[in-house]
Amino acid sequence: VHFCHFQFLCLKNIRTFLISCCDVFGMKKSDLFEAFDLFDVRDFGKVTSTYMIFFFLPFPTEESLKDEDIYNNLEDMIEYHCLKWSSFQKQTEVDVRSCCLTEIKQTEEKYTETLESIEKYFLTPLKKFFSPDEIDKVFLNIPDLVKLHKSLMVDLQDSILNSNALNLYQIFINYKEKLLIYGIYCSRVEIAIAVLDLICKEKEDVRLKLEECSKRANNGKFTLRDLLVVPMQRVLKYHLLLQELVKHTHDAADKNNLKIALDAMKDLAQYVNEVKRDNETLREINQYQRSIENLNQPLITFGRPKGDGEVRIVSSVDKRKQDRLHIFLFDVVVIVCKRRGDNYEMKDMLDLNYFKITNNPTSDRDCKKWCYGFYVTHQHGYAGFELFFKTRELKKKWLDQFEMAISNIRPEKANHNSHQFKMHTFERVTSCSFCHLLLRGIFNQGYRCLKCGLGAHKECLGRLGVCGRTGEMEAKPPHSHTAFLSLCLPRMVVIRDYSGVPYPQCGPPLTIHAGDVIELMFADLHSSWWQGKILATSKIGFFPSDAVRPCPCVPKPVDYSAQLWFAGPMERYQAEVELQDRENSTYLVRHRSKECTEYAISIKFNDKVKHIKILTKDGCFYIAESRLFKTVLDLVEYYKQHSLKEGFSSLDTTLQVPYRELSNGNMPRAITKARSGESSQISSFVPPSSSPFWSVFSPRVVGIAVARYDFCSRDTRELSLLQGDIIKIYTKMSNGWWKGEVNDRVGWFPSTYVEEED
Repeated sequence: VHFCHFQFLCLKNIRTFLISCCDVFGMKKSDLFEAFDLFDVRDFGKVTSTYMIFFFLPFPTEESLKDEDIYNNLEDMIEYHCLKWSSFQKQTEVDVRSCCLTEIKQTEEKYTETLESIEKYFLTPLKKFFSPDEIDKVFLNIPDLVKLHKSLMVDLQDSILNSNALNLYQIFINYKEKLLIYGIYCSRVEIAIAVLDLICKEKEDVRLKLEECSKRANNGKFTLRDLLVVPMQRVLKYHLLLQELVKHTHDAADKNNLKIALDAMKDLAQYVNEVKRDNETLREINQYQRSIENLNQPLITFGRPKGDGEVRIVSSVDKRKQDRLHIFLFDVVVIVCKRRGDNYEMKDMLDLNYFKITNNPTSDRDCKKWCYGFYVTHQHGYAGFELFFKTRELKKKWLDQFEMAISNIRPEKANHNSHQFKMHTFERVTSCSFCHLLLRGIFNQGYRCLKCGLGAHKECLGRLGVCGRTGEMEAKPPHSHTAFLSLCLPRMVVIRDYSGVPYPQCGPPLTIHAGDVIELMFADLHSSWWQGKILATSKIGFFPSDAVRPCPCVPKPVDYSAQLWFAGPMERYQAEVELQDRENSTYLVRHRSKECTEYAISIKFNDKVKHIKILTKDGCFYIAESRLFKTVLDLVEYYKQHSLKEGFSSLDTTLQVPYRELSNGNMPRAITKARSGESSQISSFVPPSSSPFWSVFSPRVVGIAVARYDFCSRDTRELSLLQGDIIKIYTKMSNGWWKGEVNDRVGWFPSTYVEEED
């Protein structure tokens, strides 16, 4: 938690520590501080006194505490899960790409062997010792995973050994939907391990049988407890394996195909991570549920928790009375409670669907505590409230969380194009009807239109077509603004099989397979059915619009070396060195990849160097998708006259001064570099004198990324993104969430929504 906004959970953690001090370390209760002494910093002397006693306690004897078994075999686990790279090092000079393919194949073989081992040496013999219910709880869907990975392993072997891996990307795209069963496994594996631990504790014969099974399976190196964690690790590794393969694939067509597969596996990984994250949230909600008395409704129906803490509430009916209460804020409701020891008694519940939040700036006076407030006003004129907080900072954070909660239940674009979107829990795995990425998590994964039933991410609301027309295929004139004809995306590549089920109402179905290339004949942005022709067979018919993606198309490289703005191959840091001492609006265009197929604009703006990736679609170039150009030259000429804010709202400037243009009679440093094709040695060292005085306190940037999709935050700790945003990355978490900065805003965002720059 990034600020003390979850008072309930913070206090629970403090109390857990205090209990451990007594039960584990033998400290006296009289030596301990109270939970609120630390939380409210009201008796920090007592906290320090407890810490000093704790600090000088002797280490526990080896007999007194037993480490969990999971730590015993860490060295072996590393060897078990990872192929030793040393076996590949000799081949590195020959072909790094073949090493990547070998790793994909061999790790899949090893993993499939592990799954079969769990089934053969643990599941089958333990059926005599476990009840059917215990088997289901401990082994989950392991038999389904065994079948799935036997099939996947055979397909990968065939592709890599017999087809030169040309169809490898199709295999991963085809298996994405099948691999979604990992959502079930990963959401329940912690419970499975807890059940297993309980059975071993209560049944000595089962514990001995498990030891016997482990010896038969792997000479006792790994327990069943160890092995149950492996599937969760494996499913989160596919996108990393593909990422490495993409990096070492130089054929443009192969690289683009593999990027589609990489996107699919990233989406899968993010889905699995969000399922795990939601399970943690559900455990938090369950703790709230058990601690609030008089609460007769399940809290899960109220959305995700936004925070809890102490406030002072004044009713609009009686403004003289100020009650000191504890509130729990969820997406949908505010639960108002009175604290009773460690528990809470519910006094009132406010449904935020009927309230609006209004700031009260006049209350922000620095005279005393509890004078910083905002209004919670009923939309139909009923009694409202004013909430007061201890400090201005707390008020700001609570105001942001309230506004975020209302934004989640009443998003700005909820009724766009006659839709009626509401936050919704999807029982089945569902993809967004606009971007086709998965709606992730266990509950309230996204929004569903009450009229037409479409599902969408929060950031995709407002981009869908007119409600009620999702199954229509009306004939429209060729230049209708809704037609999706050859002017934009004439060819599509199939990303999943479709064999005619469900049957389209608009005409005969077209059976398609992943990898097929389709020429569009008619496609309406508002429709879920498109008509097209398979190029290889000339068959014509209708197919689901979410079964295809734009066909990768790499524009042919053009020689721009005569242009004063062209820099040739150049890294970001080199561009910054070139531009840092130049006037504002000086710019250059550079190749951002060794293959010289990708371009970027670097421009000095407000005394900082900004970088814009030039994107491609169907042979055209753009920085704002609404405006396409046939060549980079056309794009540059346009933005000489028009502001870049078309694509980046914070970048209000035109391209004014090419970096190789003469300035004040001086010849710029790089004037000959692009023409000669030589890359000059440019030092990346920036002397301290040229750095801002506060730079030593700035977070360390570990990478730069470009937003590939819009992302709309659901929480004030998250960072909203717009496609094309340049993000400074500060932290990378293994759960798929990264922390970064865009336009002076800092927060967390899903890593699958961005592409990291090399």
